[in-house]
Amino acid sequence: MAHERILLVDDEPNILGALRRALELEGFRIDVAGDGPRALAKLGETRFDAILLDVVLPGKNGVEVLRDVVGAHPGLPVLMMSGNATLEVAVEAVRLGAVDFLEKPIGTDKLLITLGNALRLARLEKEAADARRRSLRDLQMVGGSAKMLQLGELVRRAAPSSARVLITGERGTGKELVARAFHGASKRQSAPFIKLNCAAIPAELLESELFGHEKGAFTGATKERPGKFELAHGGTLFLDEIGDLAQAAQAKVLRALQEGEIERVGGSETLRVDVRVLSATNKDLSEEIRKGRFRADLYDRLNVIPVTLPPLREHKEDLPALVQAFLERASRENDCPVAKLGDDALALLLLHDWPGNVRELKNLVERLCILAEPVGPGKPAIIDAAAVHAALPHLDGGGARARPTRGRPLKDQLVAAEREIVVAALEANAYQMAATARELGLERSHLYKKVRLLGIRRGSTDSEPDSEPDTQPDTQPDTQPDTQPDSEPDSDDALGPSAITSSTGDAMD
Repeated sequence: MAHERILLVDDEPNILGALRRALELEGFRIDVAGDGPRALAKLGETRFDAILLDVVLPGKNGVEVLRDVVGAHPGLPVLMMSGNATLEVAVEAVRLGAVDFLEKPIGTDKLLITLGNALRLARLEKEAADARRRSLRDLQMVGGSAKMLQLGELVRRAAPSSARVLITGERGTGKELVARAFHGASKRQSAPFIKLNCAAIPAELLESELFGHEKGAFTGATKERPGKFELAHGGTLFLDEIGDLAQAAQAKVLRALQEGEIERVGGSETLRVDVRVLSATNKDLSEEIRKGRFRADLYDRLNVIPVTLPPLREHKEDLPALVQAFLERASRENDCPVAKLGDDALALLLLHDWPGNVRELKNLVERLCILAEPVGPGKPAIIDAAAVHAALPHLDGGGARARPTRGRPLKDQLVAAEREIVVAALEANAYQMAATARELGLERSHLYKKVRLLGIRRGSTDSEPDSEPDTQPDTQPDTQPDTQPDSEPDSDDALGPSAITSSTGDAMD
């Protein structure tokens, strides 16, 4: 039985009564209004699912009321009613946004069918809008670190153009997410976004996938088929794993980029295509060119705007925000309560190197969310360190040292976790600063700075510095390239037992 609330607007009491009885028998909740101002007042006080609105009303006519309703309540379905309206009035009402037009007298079957269709259409449009909002939310790049802010600014500035973009980065860093962000912020956002994984298609079928084929072009080609370039006409084509593109197809892709023209396999007609190409790879294309596996001229065409995505280990300060976003998504997609991550669990996650990057984190968080046990009715599950240890058992040794005490501010926990990461790397490299810097992906001078600011001394394994450093610990990772040469002497690269030499020559006991 229906439970939608409907507003009936008519100045004839008999018609209002008849319509009200018919709809209430079907389970609808009905309110009535005898003129436009009272109808608009009710709309301001109560949420309605649809309106049945008469054209002829005292004072403000129904078309004028419709204009106000559409402006103030977009998406609310309005059905117009009239016993003597002209075709021009009906056309004007539909042009303004009315869903349908009913002529009086209105039969019950006609009323219920038309109203039911309008309500279903409104629900579908709402679901589609909600899905678009969820999709946009899921495609947002999460993080407030310097590196993520720089990436967001690059997308903002380059997306409105038609320039090609080459996205590089390790596996799992979110290359497709960035490609979709470029498309979503471009002038082509309402046009198709077509994706092709170049590594997933056999070489003999790749040209057909890219450019389409004519009927009879090869065995099994029983009908003509458009390719990805045609399907993306007016929009964006994302060529993922472009480093694995078969060499036989590289020349044709180059021509499509140079001339904006393609030919289907087995065809002779030249087709014009307007496509913005975004590509991505985790391979070193310069090395692929050197080995003769990738065309240098194609690389030049693709690499108009280069985008390099940082691995997660280089912006771990974004990890708390990423975890929260993934918890909410996992809860929504798996129909389970949103779990909360304990401080001790977060500290352990910060110790992991994340070789699978953001994809690895997303999968882990989803698993933890699904398997988490609720604390009690109405209370979210808490993901603790034990759950993280079970998922990442290799953290068991060094991870125990990094657990902070409860009640500490998050920034202090991040500082403690960063300190443990640096100490662990130093110990693994016998306190050789150059080797440790390479392992952590830092400039050597930056590592000296971190060691000094975090108060690390050789042999120190506790989670707090031996004494307060003279400045606040640097909790943000170094995001700018080191423009100054390392000033530490190569002959004395190891961290000394009782003193740390900074890049400026200062010594700390």
